[in-house]
Amino acid sequence: MNDLLKSVITCDLDGKVETFSEGAQKLFGYTTDEIIGKGRVSDFSPGQVVLGHVVNWLKESVEKGVWEGDTVFLHKDGHEMPCHVKITPTKGKNGEHIGYCGITTPLENKTPDEVRPIISLWTKIFCWMVIMRLPFLTATIVPILVGAAVAKSAGFPLSWGWLGLTVLGGCLLHIATNTANDYFDHTSGTDEANYNYMVPFSGGSRSIQMGLISAKGMLLVSLISFSLSALVGIPLIIKAGNTVLWLGITGAVSGFFYTAPPFRFASRKGFGELLVGLNFGPLMVAGSALVQTGELLPVAFLAGIPLGLLVAAILYINEFPDHDGDKATGKDTLIVVFGPEKARLGYVL
Repeated sequence: MNDLLKSVITCDLDGKVETFSEGAQKLFGYTTDEIIGKGRVSDFSPGQVVLGHVVNWLKESVEKGVWEGDTVFLHKDGHEMPCHVKITPTKGKNGEHIGYCGITTPLENKTPDEVRPIISLWTKIFCWMVIMRLPFLTATIVPILVGAAVAKSAGFPLSWGWLGLTVLGGCLLHIATNTANDYFDHTSGTDEANYNYMVPFSGGSRSIQMGLISAKGMLLVSLISFSLSALVGIPLIIKAGNTVLWLGITGAVSGFFYTAPPFRFASRKGFGELLVGLNFGPLMVAGSALVQTGELLPVAFLAGIPLGLLVAAILYINEFPDHDGDKATGKDTLIVVFGPEKARLGYVL
């Protein structure tokens, strides 16, 4: 086989590409300037393959010294390529594990369907968990539960049915917000400019970039979720009055336009962080208590302040690894405004 068709790529432990051979450039269609220090090896595989298989391949390469097999890779133009890949761990001067080396050759006598790894049902479910960022729904569920607890402690009877409906509506609104944010971060180029996403506290799901869902599909999920949350809100409004409606509108508008033009609240030098703190703190706790009691309880607003600060702090730390991409695309978060060094003090406070 022509040596130019043999791709050799090395990466660090986070998958960020460190070397990219001439054969890799020819096979994948990228130049070294486009990929070294910017792209990650996960960019070369379909998203479902990354989530369902690549992690295990890397783990096995460390345990056994090598992993070797057939799979599909993605060319820069998006078409799939049947390939054979050999993965080995790379070592530092003292023998410590510092990354991986992948040697890839195209399989000219195979089709992508013949070598595509099987995607399990669990992986498909997990993909939707990633797309909707379901683990972050705790930021909605906890304030709603606290609001119900405040109502109970104030002497009002607790209705589990209305509580369940409130949780459902809040979670749908949160999913709608998450997916809208991902869509508009994609269209603005923010996610594409973020090279530091493989860290624990980076924001966004990167589902579009991984190919788990199309941009149009992400927007559709968002609009459907907003619509369903509005439907769930109707009985809540009937029970507790128009204040629930206005709280819902506030949440929907601030959620959709958090990254959507023309407002892009996340780019307003701290206004986005303030909105998140208010929505996931005092407003959500008070709204949950309102559904239970029919009243706006001052104590519910007070109980929501610590939760709002906590959620805002989570958002704040998520913005640190996104700093470079946000700055390059005009997304003026507090981290961009103050710079990472000075902004660290803000997190402590």
